[in-house]
Amino acid sequence: MSNLNKAQVEAHLQNFIDPHTNTDLIHAKAIKNIILEQNNLQITISLGYPAKSYLETLQQDLTAHLQTLAGIGTIQITVDTNIVAHSVQQALKALPNIKNIIAVASGKGGVGKSTTAVNLALALAAEGAEVGILDADIYGPSIPTMLGLSGYPASEDGKTMQPKIAYGIQTNSIGYLIDQDQPMIWRGPMVTNALQQLLNDTKWENLDYLIVDLPPGTGDIQLTLSQQIPVSGAIIVTTPQDIALIDAQRGLGMFEKVKVPVLGIVENMSTHVCSACGHTEAIFGTGGGLMMSKKNNTEFLGSLPLDIKIREFADSGRPTVVSEPESPAAAMYTEIARKMTAKLALKAKDFSSKFPNIVIQNT
Repeated sequence: MSNLNKAQVEAHLQNFIDPHTNTDLIHAKAIKNIILEQNNLQITISLGYPAKSYLETLQQDLTAHLQTLAGIGTIQITVDTNIVAHSVQQALKALPNIKNIIAVASGKGGVGKSTTAVNLALALAAEGAEVGILDADIYGPSIPTMLGLSGYPASEDGKTMQPKIAYGIQTNSIGYLIDQDQPMIWRGPMVTNALQQLLNDTKWENLDYLIVDLPPGTGDIQLTLSQQIPVSGAIIVTTPQDIALIDAQRGLGMFEKVKVPVLGIVENMSTHVCSACGHTEAIFGTGGGLMMSKKNNTEFLGSLPLDIKIREFADSGRPTVVSEPESPAAAMYTEIARKMTAKLALKAKDFSSKFPNIVIQNT
């Protein structure tokens, strides 16, 4: 029996596709080490996205794939995750204690964007990431209700705010600072200043991801976020309905113009699930999100059902991912969250923190 060589192993690994990145582990730069001794193989893998519940499956599937390599001996695979900061818009610098900011946007209201944002944040936390969520909808904050939180954030120095914590994720919202029934009758500059303060005056603690739940549309908040706040990527939430897709296309176009990469599209309310009999029906049409992703050469991250339980859990302050973590809906959120961050993991990394500050002194 002839000895295998490293090139043969690498060639075989290129035929194994990670379902979250849609590429092989070699091109995703996830293979950190290959040791081959007398056909016995040791591989070290480091994924760039949170995937706690996927690591064992990856080990098993990759082991089975490598066992088809002629002459292979023992196989030992070590897998972990390493989430790093990724590049942001030109001329902007990443914020301290936040590796990546991901915007969740929709062109149109009423498509379930906030519910999606909250569940994706909770799914990322369950997968092992340090996660925060910023409610950027100044006029209609809903994150406090969805996470069962209220009251003013604590402040240790009288200048900055401590994030409020729910289910292991850090949060802040204008909804914590005003009465629930108080209308926000503010003009654009006040709204954008409020967003900047919520972001910059919150003492976020070592976040891998800050999810920013944007209001619908492409107005002042969206422009401020895309031009003044360092964003690593964005996702678009839509429904299959034509009128929602038209507005979602505008949101996607805005991010493209300001050079914020769109990580993918989520189709919400794709099918209605009858609570009485379980029958499913596509009441808003079918295939709209997938068609939009193909048109824009953008990843289709997945679809979510119109299910009364998702709404009830969000309204009660215990979203689906924490209320029914083993449910099909929670699994969908988890899969979308993995794909979203896996897509980001393929983007250029931010090395600004690696360079020392250069100080010129007169001597």
